[in-house]
Amino acid sequence: MSEPLMLKIALIGVLGMTAQWIAWRTGKPAIVFLLGAGIIAGPIAGLLDPARDFGELQQPIIKLAVAVILFEGGLQLNFRDLREAGRSVKRLIILGVPLGWMTCTLAVHLGVGLDWELSALFGGILVVTGPTVIGPMLRAISVPRRVADTLKWEAIINDPIGALLAIVVFAQMTFATGDADHAASVPAVLGASVAAGVLGLALGLAVTWAFPRGLVPEYLKAPMLLVIVIAAFVAADTLQHESGLITVTVMGMTLANRPTFSTATIKRFKEDLSVLLIAGVFIILSATLDWQVISRAQWGFLAYLFLLLFFARPLTVLVSLLGSDMSWRERLFIAWIAPRGIVLVAVTGLFALRLSENGVAGADLLVPLAFATAIATIVAHGFTAKIWAETLRIARGEGTGLMIVGINQWSAAAAAAMREAGVEVMMADNSKFSQRHARFRDIDSRKGDVLNDKFRHQFDWNEFHHVVSASDSDAYNALVCAELGPELGFDKVLQIAPDQRDGLTQPKGNTVFLDPVDIYELQTRTADGWIFSRTRITQEYDFADFKANLDDGAQPFAVVRPDGSYEIFSSVRTPTIRDGDVVISFVPPETAEERKAKRVSKAAGKAEANAGASPEPA
Repeated sequence: MSEPLMLKIALIGVLGMTAQWIAWRTGKPAIVFLLGAGIIAGPIAGLLDPARDFGELQQPIIKLAVAVILFEGGLQLNFRDLREAGRSVKRLIILGVPLGWMTCTLAVHLGVGLDWELSALFGGILVVTGPTVIGPMLRAISVPRRVADTLKWEAIINDPIGALLAIVVFAQMTFATGDADHAASVPAVLGASVAAGVLGLALGLAVTWAFPRGLVPEYLKAPMLLVIVIAAFVAADTLQHESGLITVTVMGMTLANRPTFSTATIKRFKEDLSVLLIAGVFIILSATLDWQVISRAQWGFLAYLFLLLFFARPLTVLVSLLGSDMSWRERLFIAWIAPRGIVLVAVTGLFALRLSENGVAGADLLVPLAFATAIATIVAHGFTAKIWAETLRIARGEGTGLMIVGINQWSAAAAAAMREAGVEVMMADNSKFSQRHARFRDIDSRKGDVLNDKFRHQFDWNEFHHVVSASDSDAYNALVCAELGPELGFDKVLQIAPDQRDGLTQPKGNTVFLDPVDIYELQTRTADGWIFSRTRITQEYDFADFKANLDDGAQPFAVVRPDGSYEIFSSVRTPTIRDGDVVISFVPPETAEERKAKRVSKAAGKAEANAGASPEPA
């Protein structure tokens, strides 16, 4: 490899990761910054010209990257979760996919003027919505759970379906040439697609048989799986162009629904790899944009986007959900939300390269059309979703509840104190024996393991402002924080400090209390009569006075504000305390009269000190 090409590859990596980092810091979709980076490095600065720099390698690079991206998408499709998502998702798949395909095809044909075959290919890809975009969007606006589940699972399921529709149309376009019977290609295309799916299923079953039996060591599982994915894609692709995408998608779906005992490790590896590949693909594709090509269809792009946003998507959703148990407000919200993202651009770029090589007229418009669609839908839906939800009155705002994982004497007492202060509390524990502590205090609780996906799906986690893991096991508390932190945010997930005497367990989240106290000490103190007390902060008795009155070992646990919101004191966060706030503390067992007498005594001493410091009158 020549040195200039090495520099180009390094530049793509630096630009891609920088764009992803900026997206993380700003909270904006990464696709916007990846597009900008590619355009600056390509058409504007001329630093990248993928066709010139990579030559014949450009297409294999894009194809293999798309294969891994679709495989990672297939890993998200768990049929058990789909069954729990309800009938709305099934309607959007069974009715919505064909209807969406037709309406999107019509929008492309009427708006941009592409021929029917090319419009049908791009229309098939357009049935996808971006799960990587929808997820953060839904976390930011907090809509009803069934609305969020419907949008999430529609996005996850439609990713492979959109790719499959495009494969069928592409194969139909490229299979028959010259005077060959075009209709005769349909059985061959379907046969190749079925064979590709069977190959993916067989490889998925083989992997899920071999991995749990220890036939592959742990350190080789993720890299070996990557090699299998690439080899399977190439093998199927030699049978029929682009049918390898079916193989890797089916293989990913098979792994998602069968135990491997290494699923979390494999998924993390594939997610990390996908981030890198997505960045590279977007930079390369956006660097290939040609302003002359884009200028040919400026008004056509606008007409197409108008039809897509205000005709294709609303019609598809409203017809599909007609007669469902969803309210009309929820249907209207879903009808507007359909941002496109990673899969749309990546799959379109792959087919555009192949079609351009075959000399298909209009194929050069597909990549700019895909980018225009992704940017327009992300901006339109991302910036208006919250406003639209509030207008329809289905936005619930930020969650205010408290989830406590692990039921024991101390955690039940903490839950009771928070509930008495006006906070909605839910508790969860896998032990039937432990449930008695919650029942004794009349606290709502569920039996189950929050590390289990099926049990965790029973809760709408957007309802909880904080999750506290307070079980008797330090290791379990750490696992809960490690599992929930990436999904909810590590600022919302706390755990009781682990026992530091053995130094074997390290916290995976913030620890409760300003000064760490392990669960064994908390349980001992509870057995000795320690209680949770409530203190209202006023101008006459501020937080400084409150801290000065605390006995040795006593600590503030949480502050509940007049509006019902609350914050928990942790190892990294001391909430701001204002007049009218109620501080809940874990204190030794002294009577209320003793505490009141102590406060009066200290207040009197403070007044005398202030009086002694006053200047004598003239």
